[in-house]
Amino acid sequence: MEPIVPVATELYCKENAKQNRTDMYDILDGDTPFPILRRGCTFNFAIRFNRDYVPIQDVVRVRFAIGPKPNVVRGTRVILPIHPKTRRLPNDQNRWSICLSQINETIITVQVWIPAYAPVGIWKCSLQTNIAGQKDKRFDYAIPDDIYLVFNPWSSLDAVYMENEEERQEYVLSETGKIWCGTFKNPTGKHWVFGQFDDIVLPAAMLLMEKSGLAHSDRGNPVLITRAISALINSVDDGGLLEGRWDGQYEDGTSPFAWTGSTGIMDQFLQSGGMSVKYGQCWVFAGATVTVCRALGIPCRATTNYVSAHDTNASMTVDKFFDIFGNKIEESDEIDCRDSCWNFHVWNDVWMSRPDLPQGYGGWQIIDATPQETSDKVFRCGPASVAAVKKGEVGYLYDTPFVFSEVNADIVHFKEDEESDWGFSRMSINKYHVGRKILTKRIGVFDSDADSDLWDITDFYKNPENTPAERLAVYNAVRGIPKAQQFYEIPSDDKNDVIFDLIDIDTVPLGQSFDVVVEIENKSSQERTISAVLTAGAVLYTGAAAGDIKRSQGKFKIDAGKKDTLQIKVTPDEYLDKLVDHGLIKIYAIASVEETKQTWSEEDDFTMTLPALNFTMPGSCKVLEPCEFQFGFKNPLDIALTDCVYTIEGPGLQKPKLVNFRNVEPQETVNFSHEFTARKIGQRKIVVSFTSKQIQNITGSKKIEIE
Repeated sequence: MEPIVPVATELYCKENAKQNRTDMYDILDGDTPFPILRRGCTFNFAIRFNRDYVPIQDVVRVRFAIGPKPNVVRGTRVILPIHPKTRRLPNDQNRWSICLSQINETIITVQVWIPAYAPVGIWKCSLQTNIAGQKDKRFDYAIPDDIYLVFNPWSSLDAVYMENEEERQEYVLSETGKIWCGTFKNPTGKHWVFGQFDDIVLPAAMLLMEKSGLAHSDRGNPVLITRAISALINSVDDGGLLEGRWDGQYEDGTSPFAWTGSTGIMDQFLQSGGMSVKYGQCWVFAGATVTVCRALGIPCRATTNYVSAHDTNASMTVDKFFDIFGNKIEESDEIDCRDSCWNFHVWNDVWMSRPDLPQGYGGWQIIDATPQETSDKVFRCGPASVAAVKKGEVGYLYDTPFVFSEVNADIVHFKEDEESDWGFSRMSINKYHVGRKILTKRIGVFDSDADSDLWDITDFYKNPENTPAERLAVYNAVRGIPKAQQFYEIPSDDKNDVIFDLIDIDTVPLGQSFDVVVEIENKSSQERTISAVLTAGAVLYTGAAAGDIKRSQGKFKIDAGKKDTLQIKVTPDEYLDKLVDHGLIKIYAIASVEETKQTWSEEDDFTMTLPALNFTMPGSCKVLEPCEFQFGFKNPLDIALTDCVYTIEGPGLQKPKLVNFRNVEPQETVNFSHEFTARKIGQRKIVVSFTSKQIQNITGSKKIEIE
């Protein structure tokens, strides 16, 4: 009898996708669809031979392999003989298995079980056949199709299992969302298209994994996968996805504000063969991380920490130094001035079990792709257990001390002091607490007109400020870091008799004036002499100074039991040409009392609010038919906007499109019109972002029903 030889296979891409909950991936709609499967699931495929299959004599083995050197012991190579009598899959779900489903002359159909620990990535499948007793006549057949294997949050056997279906819809399946920026007093949701099911995203994610150097045998572990992702999204060590830039010079790339989502970034990365894309900042890194994680089946969200500490010396404090004139010292050879507080910082939470940690530390884990500090000599961060961070258990992997400081460090102000043995004395432990607010998008809600979908999750990461539980967590963390104990100082209750209060500024509409106000009350029975300095300056959202706007310094007396007010007015002419990205302004107020040597300092920051985008949308549109909408805004400035660009994107509606636009005249109300052709039915979202040289980051989003 002639040898049995495979001549074709059918992997039933779309049928298996429905069973594996992967039918939302656009790759399946292409000219040459690839199978996309989840761990902890079965899939079916058919084999056609050159002659009828004879069960008692024909030997068929199905082989799966991942990586350049697949190995059975390492779990990267699997050999599954087809036993004719095995017509049902065995009960053992911890092993790969196969059964014969149907025989139809030259065609057989088999069912394969993929265990929930299998490495994710691109698997290759091949067949080996021979006639029983004739091992010298084996025939090998390579199935040409790549098989994409991803995590399975629907399977209780998978380490990323998420029990709640509403959460799975939000953190795995949702293609659009918001990333919170602004300040803790005025959080603003930046609309973002994650687009994890776009046809270029999964191949780009796989290319990133190949650049990671992570062993294929370790790619079944979400702890190691997400740690690798936190390094791969930035370009610093490994030529990863995005190059970061914070100096406003984006001419040779794309401004971080111009991105409306991740798919344009992923497409540019893939089309260039893996060259890093220019440019990103923290919300761009976080948005891309959501895209990659969700594409791989890992539940993920973007989380914003307001007043986020960057503690560079593991002291659990953020130390700020001022000279004798009240100027903040930005650089010095004598002291370490690198500590900073970002006005906001966006990281990611990923959901998984943590078998490497004690029970109770699974669930949400923090990873951070923005390159701040190295971890094991690579710019990456996490996964750090949220539960461990809240308790101050800084000894648990990975990078828990750094994350704990981001949400809990105390801010300490030091002033130059010639009488001090080290040249500085402490003015205050500032009540401007780190980790003022931690936000993410609310589950199952999307507000395109306002921010009712904001979800304050601060209590998940830290206990309320100044409660015994919060102080206990801090002391617990300090005990866990010997280096911190020499720097950390518990606040003392200074009995000062002059009360100072810097009045918070919540928001200022761009183009309007604002006042810096300090209220002073002398509670003593004697006159007091006050020296004070007020400064207003433009800052990057990372906390780095970008330039002074206005400064006032003076000395005056205040009678016993009296109140007084210090105030400076800042006009648009004084600040408009000094603003940088995000339009953030930092206020410092410093004062001293001559008679008692009392010192005081406080800081505040706020952002200029931007005009809103107004949309005019059709009631509905039909799939594959042109559809038009309009949007616009009013220029709030008395100067023209130049170098104008807007970006439009919507999953299933419009691939990312960047459009150059004319100058917008002073105080002009400008309207734009755009036409798209929807590729998918259902409720969809369109996201628009407008940038110019004078104003960055005017964004908006609207829903539309596609029939």
